[in-house]
Amino acid sequence: MTATLTLYLLILFLFLLLIAVIVWGWLKFNKQQAQLTVLTAQLESAQQQKVSQQTETEELRAGVIGVGQRVLVLQEQQQRLQHEFAELQAQHQAIALSDPESKIYSRAVKMVELGADLEEIIRECELPRAEAELLFNLHRQKRS
Repeated sequence: MTATLTLYLLILFLFLLLIAVIVWGWLKFNKQQAQLTVLTAQLESAQQQKVSQQTETEELRAGVIGVGQRVLVLQEQQQRLQHEFAELQAQHQAIALSDPESKIYSRAVKMVELGADLEEIIRECELPRAEAELLFNLHRQKRS
């Protein structure tokens, strides 16, 4: 009977060992499932962030392209305006040099800019007082 008892005890021990291994495996499986769930959630979050960042990048790229095109248009306008301004300055200079009346006014303006007083402008440019006062007041304000 001791052999039978020993055999029963051995079978019981092996059965308990098998149950312990099954419980340990089940616990390990549950732990890995929990980790897998966490990692899956992190992966989904990372994918959503990636899509969001790609969308934002595309929007920024489109905005930069739009700004670049606007800058080019503004540069062209600036060059055109500078050219027109240079032409107008040349025309103004030509008129000022050819018209004796404008020479007097140009000289009076220059004197105001250099700090001459009203009486000196009237005397040197031979302008009527009203015209000299007008020039003096206009260009003195610009200088201030």
